[in-house]
Amino acid sequence: MASDEPLYRSLLRDTTAYLAYLVLISALGPFQFGFHLAELNTPQDVLTCEKRTVRETSVASSLPQCIQMSKSQFSVVTSIYTLGGLLGAITAGPCCNRYGRLLTMRLTTLTFVIGPAFESSASNIGLLCLGRFVSGIGAGAAIVVVPIYISEIAPSKGKGLFGAFTQIMINTGILTAQLLGYFLSRGSLWRIILAVAGGIGVLQAVALLLVPESPKWLAEHRSPQMARDILRRIRGHKADLDAEVKAWNVDSSADDICLYIYPASHGTRLTQRTAEEESLLRAPSNTHPARTPKAATASVSILGAFLHPSYRPAVIAVVAVMVAQQFTGINSIVMYSVSLLSPILPTAAALLIVVVGAINVVVTTLCAPLSDKIGRKPCILLSIAGMGTCSVALAVSLYFGVTTLGAVATLLFVASFAVGLGPVPFILANELVGPEAVGATQSWALAANWIATFLVSQFFPIVDEALGKQGKVYYIFAGFALVLGAFIAYWVPETRGKSGAEEVWGRKEARERVE
Repeated sequence: MASDEPLYRSLLRDTTAYLAYLVLISALGPFQFGFHLAELNTPQDVLTCEKRTVRETSVASSLPQCIQMSKSQFSVVTSIYTLGGLLGAITAGPCCNRYGRLLTMRLTTLTFVIGPAFESSASNIGLLCLGRFVSGIGAGAAIVVVPIYISEIAPSKGKGLFGAFTQIMINTGILTAQLLGYFLSRGSLWRIILAVAGGIGVLQAVALLLVPESPKWLAEHRSPQMARDILRRIRGHKADLDAEVKAWNVDSSADDICLYIYPASHGTRLTQRTAEEESLLRAPSNTHPARTPKAATASVSILGAFLHPSYRPAVIAVVAVMVAQQFTGINSIVMYSVSLLSPILPTAAALLIVVVGAINVVVTTLCAPLSDKIGRKPCILLSIAGMGTCSVALAVSLYFGVTTLGAVATLLFVASFAVGLGPVPFILANELVGPEAVGATQSWALAANWIATFLVSQFFPIVDEALGKQGKVYYIFAGFALVLGAFIAYWVPETRGKSGAEEVWGRKEARERVE
């Protein structure tokens, strides 16, 4: 009977209030990532003094109402966020592996407070750039550490759904920034938009005081008893932890006694573990060796992954998918859509972007299980095809001034992204290689993603203006969609339902034929 239970019912039963709290608080990091991506989109004209308010609405009389800057200067302010993100992403991996997931998340909250403080109080371009760069460091780090933390605290049968929550929170952050921009893009109220992110950073910093370290990380760093205590709080008192604890592959025989702290709901008391409880922490020596540096599989370096013929195809595949995610143009909509659509929607562009943000959240949520049903590769190809088609429609609408076509093309463009290119690429980075090369492949994925994001955010307004600002730049995005879609269809294998990298790339079948 239990096996016939629908997945959503099983997850609802197994998801404790404490687990929901941990996922929500940790996911405020990806929320900040999305928020900072979109925070300058709607107030661009007010911030850059292109539209001045006759009756100034001020939040601080000592600060200027706006900061004078050209299109190229604004693109620098926008894109420097991605350079901070690249730095944060590169440093977060080693930090969370050595010092823990929790400490790394706490450090990101510092940047989420300091960055917005500089942004919201900036009186010149330099301070605004500094704030954006610092915010980017935290966002880049959060995108690395939060999916790891959520994956390690989520129930095994719900990892896909919980993992998709990261992308949902990114889109929620984008939507929140667009909503605030719709109501506060006048006078100097744009500073409130930037300050809100700092307030959320303070909230997360306080809430993280009740968040524990990842049980898996603790178990791997010789604190298995503490890890089990935390896992018990997360799973609830009736949950069976045996399989999950044994999967940690640790030997806790050196620690004979542990103090167990029962949650407050059962009264606070300390008890000594029984031999039976301790045995659950000990892996039999013949099946689960102790986790030591010597026993661990040697990891592959970033350069070694590219140079090794077994891993190079996966690196190329991951880089191609990450480049496709950005070079099909999603961040042109997230970062610049209001100024882009104003010629055909002079009064409704900001409202349309709010609707687009809401649709992005809804479609991402509804499509979260899709890659498990039809496969990773079909989702990506459907996404690219939809975005390429909508790029052509958007270019035509902007050139000829067709309002309805432009609005529909924008909505479908973002919906197409949410089907595949939004949630799937980072899943592929984990499934195309074995565990020894996941870190290196993720590094290639992050580097490709942030560099491509920088190129789009920096050069989109420049190229758009050079081509006459009539939507012709979207023909370029359509061309990228065609070329990258064809390459991905040829090069990238399907990973759904495959047992490992050997099967994904067909090396397992080839070896069996030889034998």
